[in-house]
Amino acid sequence: MLPISQLLLFAFAALLMVLVPGPNMIYLISRSVTQGKKAGLISLAGVACGFLFHITLVSFGLTAVLLAVPFAYTGLKMAGSLYLLYLAWQAVKPGGKGLFDNTRTLATDSPMKLFSMGLFTNMLNPKVAVFYLSFFPQFIKPAYGSVLAQSFMLGITQICVSISVNFIIILFAARVTGWFAANPRWVKMQKWFMAGVFGSLALKMALDKGK
Repeated sequence: MLPISQLLLFAFAALLMVLVPGPNMIYLISRSVTQGKKAGLISLAGVACGFLFHITLVSFGLTAVLLAVPFAYTGLKMAGSLYLLYLAWQAVKPGGKGLFDNTRTLATDSPMKLFSMGLFTNMLNPKVAVFYLSFFPQFIKPAYGSVLAQSFMLGITQICVSISVNFIIILFAARVTGWFAANPRWVKMQKWFMAGVFGSLALKMALDKGK
């Protein structure tokens, strides 16, 4: 098992990562602001499952293969960009409903949709895979026992840190929802705000040549 000192050091690195604004944080904030705390928390659950996806790939060595083959890495990055552009289009497409429209009637359908969006926003973010592949080897040592167990231990630690920080962010962002609802003129503007957020993230991810 990993020593506590190593685990705490990794947790600190994970904290620094989650505090840097990225696709996950901005998506959760925008969902919380436009749809409320519940939507933000459901989206956070999807994001957490996305982390599990990347952790599993890293733990079994699959991520190493993806990053070793340029075309595989580029394909994953472009898939993420296209998905973010799809989200931007959904926010402003003609005839589409605003995020404040009939929110109560979406109670049965909205959770799955929000969860899926959070899941795929994270799964299609190659930066997460790069973080795991870069940091895990620095903390994993065969002398500590099963490499697979150590990898999952680091992954669970990172998820706990990310969920804790993003939970606080969601609670803070959700307070703004009431203000938006009380100011109808902002209802239309928030559609373009969402589209701008997703479009900017898609462009940044597509143009980023770092590996």
